[in-house]
Amino acid sequence: MSDYLVRATALDGKLRAFACITTDIVRELSDRNNKALALASAALGRTATMAVIMGVMLKGKETVTLQIRGDGPLGKIVATADSEGHVRGYVDNPHVELPTKDGVVFGDVEKLDVGAAVGDGFLFVIKDLGMKEPYVGSVPLATGEIGDDFLYYFAQSEQTPSALGLGVLVDKDQTVSQAGGFLLQLLPGVSDEDINYIEDQIKQFPHITSLLMKGQTPEQILQRLIPGEIKFNEKIEIGFQCDCSRDRFARGLISLGETELVKIAEEDKAAELVCHFCNEKYHFNEEQLHELVRDAKRD
Repeated sequence: MSDYLVRATALDGKLRAFACITTDIVRELSDRNNKALALASAALGRTATMAVIMGVMLKGKETVTLQIRGDGPLGKIVATADSEGHVRGYVDNPHVELPTKDGVVFGDVEKLDVGAAVGDGFLFVIKDLGMKEPYVGSVPLATGEIGDDFLYYFAQSEQTPSALGLGVLVDKDQTVSQAGGFLLQLLPGVSDEDINYIEDQIKQFPHITSLLMKGQTPEQILQRLIPGEIKFNEKIEIGFQCDCSRDRFARGLISLGETELVKIAEEDKAAELVCHFCNEKYHFNEEQLHELVRDAKRD
C-alpha cells in the first residue's frame, strides 16, 4: 500500500479527522538518517507522521516544522511538512540503543522506550504562514513518547480536544515494517454521547501498526473510531521530499563573506556540505569556491 492520507468530517461537521499510512516515508527517513536504528526510526517516524497530518491542515505554500528538543540520547528531532503532503526530517543521533521496556533488545516498536531516548525538554511547533514572523507554539514534553506530547500540545496551545495515534513498527533487522497515524479533533457542539463513544473506542483501540499489518486502510481505521456516517473529503498522496539544492548551499557559502570564502579556498582547497534532512552531499572544489568569491564581491 503506497503512502497516502485521508481527510474526513463526521458528526454533522463537528468532528474533523485525518488518517494516513507513512511506511514508505519512514523507511526513506530511516535510510537517509544513516540507516537509523529502531529507536530513532520510531521517534522520527512518529514525528514525521504528525508533521504530515499538521501540514495538510495548512494552505498554499505554508509549512509546519516540528521540533522535539529533549535531553535524552536521541538529541533533537525535526520534521518539516507542507500543505501538499511532502515531508522531510532528521534526528541528531540515529544510532542510539537502549533496553526496551520489557527487556527485549529489539522487536515491536510499541515496546521501545522512546520516552527514555527523547528525555525531558520541549516540543516546538513552528508554522510559516507567509507572514513576517512565523507562529511558534511550545509545550514541555509530557512523556517523550511523541503521541502524548502532541496531545498535550493540542490541549494547551490550540485548546482543541483531540484523540491521536502514531505508530512505527520496526522489525528485528532494523527495517521499518509499518508506520501511520490518525488524528481526531472535536469541534464545538459534539454531544456527550458521541464523545463517550469515541473515548470508549480509543480505550480499546489496537495499536495502529497492528491494523496496518492486517491490511487495514486509513479509511477503515477512521470507520472503526467514529460513530455514524463519515464524509471523506480528500485523499492525498504523501511522500518524502527535500527542497535542498546546490544553488541553496552555494548561497549559504556566499553568505559567509569574501574573507571566509577565500580562507576556505586557499587552506582547505574544497568544501563539502551535507543536507541535514536528506544527507545529500554537495562538493565545491577550489575553482568553484573562487567563483563564489567573485560572486560575493559582486554582491
